[in-house]
Amino acid sequence: MGDSRRKFFKTGATLIGGAVLGARYLNAMPIHFGKEIVNVGVIGTGDRGSGLIRLMNQIEGLEVVACSDIIPFRLDDAIKLAKSAKAYPDYSDLLADKKVDAVIVSTPFSTHDEIAIAALKAGKHVYCEKTMTKGIAQIQSVIDTVNASGKVFQTGHQYHSSPLYNKAREIIRSGYIGDVTAYECQWNRNGSWRRPVPDPKWERMINWRMYREYSGGLVAELMSHQIDFINWVTDSHPDQVTGFGGIDHWKDGRETYDNVHLLFKYPSGLDASFECTTTNGYQDYQIKVLGSKGTIILDYTKGTIFSEAQGIKEKGLVDGVSGATMQAWQKGEGASIDAPGNDPTLDALKQFYESIANGTPVISSLQTGALTAKCVQISLDALYQNQIKSWDDYPALQFS
Repeated sequence: MGDSRRKFFKTGATLIGGAVLGARYLNAMPIHFGKEIVNVGVIGTGDRGSGLIRLMNQIEGLEVVACSDIIPFRLDDAIKLAKSAKAYPDYSDLLADKKVDAVIVSTPFSTHDEIAIAALKAGKHVYCEKTMTKGIAQIQSVIDTVNASGKVFQTGHQYHSSPLYNKAREIIRSGYIGDVTAYECQWNRNGSWRRPVPDPKWERMINWRMYREYSGGLVAELMSHQIDFINWVTDSHPDQVTGFGGIDHWKDGRETYDNVHLLFKYPSGLDASFECTTTNGYQDYQIKVLGSKGTIILDYTKGTIFSEAQGIKEKGLVDGVSGATMQAWQKGEGASIDAPGNDPTLDALKQFYESIANGTPVISSLQTGALTAKCVQISLDALYQNQIKSWDDYPALQFS
């Protein structure tokens, strides 16, 4: 690896990371609290970082004032989106900018811990894209630094900010669909997941997801959202993890798997399965929640409840239209969950602003992000070592 690429993965910034997070649904009205404007620096201006800039441009109170990326054309494109921002090829110079109040970390997975820790030590609030951190020791290092910093730290699992997913969580936890013993999750796509590279020297920087040193592959980039949701709903984590996968279609030099199947067992007896493929996109993204009285199916922006034959007998938490739900079930149809399917990333960024400006607690927090990151690391070990892994085989995370 050349010097520039080595520097990138040791100190640099680029590209995307994953989704975002939140706490509770925030409406679209402008928010003004103790700090009127929060100045943001974006470290990593690939697809995800640029997408976040576009969303922050819509939020009154968030101002993108700095961008950093080691790939020149990525940085140039970002500056066109954030017209008042200063460009920093080296993220350490961005962190030295006293105008910057908060940082978005949207770089490759393996760089999250180094950059987030440096940002916190520089006195910046941090919004760290999913998955939070690669490696158990690295997770603990971030926890320790956040605890010592007194700064807002938000992790990149945006469905915590979704009104729909908050409503679904409420319904599941209420017992409305009965005893839930299984979740079935999928996130399937038909495509190589490879980005175009204008020059071979950028291959490992742009296509970092293909290489194990830098990436957690499908587990970290996609499955982690659904893992995080189940942990959040159950206030728990798996005690056993196993899975299978391989490089079975895209024979292009990648190291991370092009298909993955995971199985989690939770202490309560709950089982959760996760499937990701890159050769078939049928039904795309889905979480299926199997209860003794009914089933919930969630996609990105809508949720539907189906009743078992001897299942739910009342409208309850689902909708506010008298009789509509029961009529749907009598016809064998699903009933929609009455909650808006907003863009959760936009809501998450609004929540990040509110946490900084007004001290509102973050729900997609250090704790939830760290537990999901530990799940991801255990899953990767199970896959690559072809073993059943136990939660207790790994060091316990210390949050205080």
